[in-house]
Amino acid sequence: MSFVTYILIGAVLTLVAVLLKERYVSFWAQRSEDYAEGPIFDIRERFNGPIQCEGVIYGPTGRVTSRFVADFEASWNGNVGTMSEKFHYDSGAVQDRVWTLTLGNDGRIKAEAPDLVGAGAGKQEGSAVLLNYRIKLTEEAGGHALDVTDWMYLMANGSIMNRSQFRKFGIKVAELVATMRPKDKAYAGE
Repeated sequence: MSFVTYILIGAVLTLVAVLLKERYVSFWAQRSEDYAEGPIFDIRERFNGPIQCEGVIYGPTGRVTSRFVADFEASWNGNVGTMSEKFHYDSGAVQDRVWTLTLGNDGRIKAEAPDLVGAGAGKQEGSAVLLNYRIKLTEEAGGHALDVTDWMYLMANGSIMNRSQFRKFGIKVAELVATMRPKDKAYAGE
């Protein structure tokens, strides 16, 4: 075999190793079933009323690119909920979003918002909620459409930890970590 053949084989093996790592040892390796045990995360209960949120957004190099605080207001009519969000970013920018969440009897979630491309889909199971959707960024943020995976975890004190990854062509371009809790509750869940 020639030197070029060895280089190509090495490149293919490296690509396969990276893809296997992403699939089985990373953020994408999680499954809803992994969180079937523990407290029950019912989005109708946890995303109801006024909610306080704080978070950071990391860019593709892993450095913080933005910080935010947000106020949410959520209500439900049976299995259909509406959640209004108002984000205040450290840049001074303010962003509003309104979600419509539809919960199926099997725990599946349909998520809709004006800046989504199509509808998002997810599932609540045990102590976690998974949502996958495609979001179109504002023109100020580049106007790109990104694939988003949100994992939300119910904590023992009732707070919710959210970790989201944003991908373009399968490559991670941003990550978000945020906390959410009822607005009238203290940090310790009192």
